Amino acid sequence: MSCCLSKGLGTPVGSVLCGSRDFIARARRWRKMVGGGMRQAGILAAAGLYALSCNIDRLADDHDNAARLAEGLSGIGAIRIDKKNVQTNMVHADIDGDLAGLVRHLAGRGIRISQGSPVRLVTHLDIDAKDIDKAVAGFRSFFN
Repeated sequence: MSCCLSKGLGTPVGSVLCGSRDFIARARRWRKMVGGGMRQAGILAAAGLYALSCNIDRLADDHDNAARLAEGLSGIGAIRIDKKNVQTNMVHADIDGDLAGLVRHLAGRGIRISQGSPVRLVTHLDIDAKDIDKAVAGFRSFFN
């Protein structure tokens, strides 16, 4: 199992790889074989340890914000979201229309999204309910 620490937990980079002793030994060997060594990894490990110690409980806020985002966006006709699939901090939205125009429109309001199909929207520790409401308003203003 691999768990990314940089999404909802707020570390600059990093993942935790979990498995049996034998599996981890093979993974370390493969990492070295493909040039995966890193200097100063302890600083990044410290960020990971902090995130695991201090940011786990607040993941529920990200999940709540994702549900709030899905609910707000699902009321826009050009956007389709399967709300039962919103179980973490990610919302996948199928969007009809000028996606490049939407990206520009939202960027002009301080909201950044990437083009994709579907568009993947991710909440994290720097996003609060007010930000979600701002994002929904930005989407609404584009499609109205």
